[in-house]
Amino acid sequence: MKHTIPLKQNHEFRRLYSKGKSAVSPYFVVYCRRTNRPLSRLGITTGVKLGNAVKRNRVRRRIRELYRTHEAGLLPGYDIVIVARTRAIYGRYPELKRSFVQQMKKLGLAAPKGEAPR
Repeated sequence: MKHTIPLKQNHEFRRLYSKGKSAVSPYFVVYCRRTNRPLSRLGITTGVKLGNAVKRNRVRRRIRELYRTHEAGLLPGYDIVIVARTRAIYGRYPELKRSFVQQMKKLGLAAPKGEAPR
């Protein structure tokens, strides 16, 4: 992850849930909030409802990979939390990818075409 560090503190997650913008898809919910940092911070949440640890970790790896492959096209300086939903376990990767890109555009995190991210 080039311009991203992990988001780990519980109070930071709660702040995003209450004050951040959100976008919903069948596979995940994305919360984001602009910060004054030069880097973005990413948090991934997978609840117990998703299944056992193996399934939850697989979903986390897939979301992390989605973010990593699209990171260059996203604007830096945001706190982002992605909450996995049950369908993320059974969704195919191209469907997850399409949904992820739609959510990033909806929240205004995708860099405009022809313009390099800051």
